[in-house]
Amino acid sequence: MDFGYPQNLSPEILKLYITQEGVRSPFSSKPSDKPVLNATLQVTGAVGWRREGLVYKKNEVFLDIVESVNLLMSSKGIVLRCDVTGKVLMKCFLSGMSDLKLGLNDKIGLEKESQLKSRPTKSGKTVELDDVSFHQCVNLTRFNSEKTVSFVPPDGKFELMKYRITEGVNLPFRVLPTIKELGRTLMEVNVMVKSVFGAKMFALGVVIKIPLPKQTAKTSFQETSGRAKYNAAIHCLAWKNCSMLYSSDILGYENSLDKTEPTLSAEVEVISTIAEKKSWTRPPIQMEFQVPMFTASGLRVWFLKVWEKSGYNTVEWVRYITKAGSYEIRC
Repeated sequence: MDFGYPQNLSPEILKLYITQEGVRSPFSSKPSDKPVLNATLQVTGAVGWRREGLVYKKNEVFLDIVESVNLLMSSKGIVLRCDVTGKVLMKCFLSGMSDLKLGLNDKIGLEKESQLKSRPTKSGKTVELDDVSFHQCVNLTRFNSEKTVSFVPPDGKFELMKYRITEGVNLPFRVLPTIKELGRTLMEVNVMVKSVFGAKMFALGVVIKIPLPKQTAKTSFQETSGRAKYNAAIHCLAWKNCSMLYSSDILGYENSLDKTEPTLSAEVEVISTIAEKKSWTRPPIQMEFQVPMFTASGLRVWFLKVWEKSGYNTVEWVRYITKAGSYEIRC
């Protein structure tokens, strides 16, 4: 409240009144085709982020769990730092004032549900979420008492929640580098990549950036899959795999006798200078990727229920995406 006047800066409400259309004069005799919006009801209503009277021919709900994996690994394969930051994105096209309930395999939520219903906890992996933050539409009172995510969703696209996980992270890739300096003018680089996810999954946009010295003069390399290229602007060897290949193709053969892992072997010639007396400080190897239908945290949607007084049928779509955040391996 501001001097007795209600204030609301929600983007969903402001979009109803701040438009790119012309303003009709109040003295115009032509009647308006659009219904007059009740600003007072939108500001003071209990559900200010959603207007009434929404009608869709097909009622659909899209839910995406997007995670970014942050990793710092030593050259010997020891994990020095690892965490996952995730967010739940939703896009709702629902008629009326619908009420949604989302169930996740959250450890605290499943334990609370089993206590309320006097049932044993569901089998399967549970995830302990840290630093959880919700959209304003989530009923926090119900979440604190029942540990369930209940909400009346805004219309269209919005971010339902954000979270972070520091334990029990499933790394989708492991990179094993070996760099040998053969004198002052020659280097030998060998990099092997291993996947952890199943054979039926695939990765998109897999890029491995291997740093090289600034005095690099010539590179010759051989890769078992994908293609590699030396980028002199950023002084690194970029190893790119194809955009869409199954893990059994680009990251090893799980059910094959000739089981191999994708490797890159390179010889690097370095110019020897008198001024350069310090030894080369090796920056970490960086990796980029996207793995659909995979979550590094193991977070899963148990159920997504929609209630509305008219009782219409809805279609729910759920998708998982894991991508690289700061994914670095020391060499």
